[in-house]
Amino acid sequence: MSDLSPADVAKRAAALRAAEFVEDGMRVGLGTGSTAAFLVRRLGERVRDEGLRLRCVPTSEATARLADEVGIEVVALDEVGWLDLTIDGADEADGELSLIKGGGGALLREKIVACASDRVVIIADGAKDVAALGAFPLPVEVIPFGWQATKRLIEEMLVGLDVGGREVVLRERGGAPFVTDEGNRILDLRLQRIGDARGLALRLNQIPGVVENGLFIDIADTLVLGFEDGRVEVRDLSGAQGTVPFRDADNVFSDLAD
Repeated sequence: MSDLSPADVAKRAAALRAAEFVEDGMRVGLGTGSTAAFLVRRLGERVRDEGLRLRCVPTSEATARLADEVGIEVVALDEVGWLDLTIDGADEADGELSLIKGGGGALLREKIVACASDRVVIIADGAKDVAALGAFPLPVEVIPFGWQATKRLIEEMLVGLDVGGREVVLRERGGAPFVTDEGNRILDLRLQRIGDARGLALRLNQIPGVVENGLFIDIADTLVLGFEDGRVEVRDLSGAQGTVPFRDADNVFSDLAD
């Protein structure tokens, strides 16, 4: 019936539910990653089938290409000035809607776009819901110049902090350093557990050479979690939450033949 893995079924379920928050005429920030890609494709369907008028700011070149392919109008953030809504994925989310993001390497643009939005909706599969942040390596974007010195400063800063590990690794792709859309590098901090995410975020951004870190604190307003059976759970900062099934289980797979 489908080539989607159980994890992708969950991601797609969350993306389809979050797409319902988008209304005609909105200025929308589009996230980066596999979950966000399901959202972009769904919004492309709505543009085509419903005549939905959107002006969208992508958080990466990959998202911009996909949005253009599916017929979504892509604009620069400076062109629209401010956004009504941003929908993006996350690598981890805790009960306070604090996040780790940046697994796709777009954390700088993602944070700028999210902070320039009236509302931020995070979409993820249920496995990203955690009691405490830190099992997923924390990405830190650094400039290329003197990155090894920056790495050493980060390692020294981590000594004495309430974290479970202190390994700092340069992210690579294909045997070469990973390069962000802004031409920077990514250091992945393998911390295992973060005791004080807010304090760590502030201290990281005080280190020379650090551009931004992947801790998103007090940014997300709503979390939409998808599950392998098609259920979707929506949580927001007010503490309200609810779990709803798809009206039609076939909806999870309805566009696979396109």
